Amino acid sequence: MRAVLAGIALLALWQAVVSLTAVPPFILPGPVAVLQAMGTNRGMLAQNAATTAAEIGLGLALGVLTGLAAGLATALSDRLGQILRPLLVISQALPVFALAPILMLWLGYGMGSKVAVVVLITFFPVASALHDGLRATPEAALDLARLARAPRWRELMWLRLPHALPHLAAALRIAAVYAPIGAVIGEWVGSSAGLGHLMLLANARMKTDLMFAALAVLAAMTLCLRAATDAGLRRAGL
Repeated sequence: MRAVLAGIALLALWQAVVSLTAVPPFILPGPVAVLQAMGTNRGMLAQNAATTAAEIGLGLALGVLTGLAAGLATALSDRLGQILRPLLVISQALPVFALAPILMLWLGYGMGSKVAVVVLITFFPVASALHDGLRATPEAALDLARLARAPRWRELMWLRLPHALPHLAAALRIAAVYAPIGAVIGEWVGSSAGLGHLMLLANARMKTDLMFAALAVLAAMTLCLRAATDAGLRRAGL
């Protein structure tokens, strides 16, 4: 309730600033103008939002899966960890904006390149959090498992993974927010559809109200994805 009231107050302040300062609409449209643009262009917004949502969903799923695989590999195999950990760090040291044009060159301007950007921006938090969580298992519990000669898979399932789940849950919440960012970055670099593509077209045509409308739809999608992730994790007891 407080968040809703804060949002209403922010919109009211935004409209007051626009009305009192008489700022040109092509610089800063008011929330009323943005809502009108959303109603007028609802078909276009829905079509492009569907494209962006598909990129986000597929990229997030692949990013989580590759992150889980990388996290397990680096935590359970010292040899693989020595190989993969530097690669993971290097992948995050390079800005996504610098890698996106290369991905466009390799994968084209279709959905594949946008999905790759989402995977790149989401898998590292998952891999890093899972690795840290698996390594955070108390040594006393591991010693007991070794004394009982527990197989490695049982040690993983019954000791390491339960300690890693809170770390993984936090990473999934972060990935849910990062995924839309990755999709829009990919669309900005090169695309023929999606909310990022629509923002670029609206900006080039000085339709700032439409650009804000696309941004509002993207923000709503991000909030819904984060809320769905929170709900799923809470249902799982995380």
